[in-house]
Amino acid sequence: MKCPKCSCIESKVIDSRPAEDFKAIRRRRECTECKYRFTTYERLESIPLFVVKKDGMREEYDRNKCIRGLVKACEKRPVSMEQIEKLVSDAESELFATSENEIESCRIGEAIMNRLKYLDDVAYVRFASVYRQFKDLNTFVDELELLLKERGIK
Repeated sequence: MKCPKCSCIESKVIDSRPAEDFKAIRRRRECTECKYRFTTYERLESIPLFVVKKDGMREEYDRNKCIRGLVKACEKRPVSMEQIEKLVSDAESELFATSENEIESCRIGEAIMNRLKYLDDVAYVRFASVYRQFKDLNTFVDELELLLKERGIK
């Protein structure tokens, strides 16, 4: 494993433990050259899942794309990377359980939003505004009213 700091290819494993409900192994490593410590995850390689986009185009599922979107939505919010990783893992478990090799992008977005809604309201609205492509302020207000109604606030 290449060190992210000095690019040395030699590192040693300091700690290994199960992660993501035993679907991955988390390893703490230390570079033998610069002593920098970093974390890696080992996951089972599976049959590629293809995402069918709104325009009909297909692309291979990219977990990191989901994580990047969530990191952006959770910016300056009290949401940890561990919570984001778990949210994506839970959504993936739901989606991959179908054994389909193609899935519509809207199903991925909805699976993520359904979980994000309970993690952080502000991050949820941010994610929804991009995902659902809010056209105007009324669409934004409608989504907020739905969220408040679900919470029993309004």
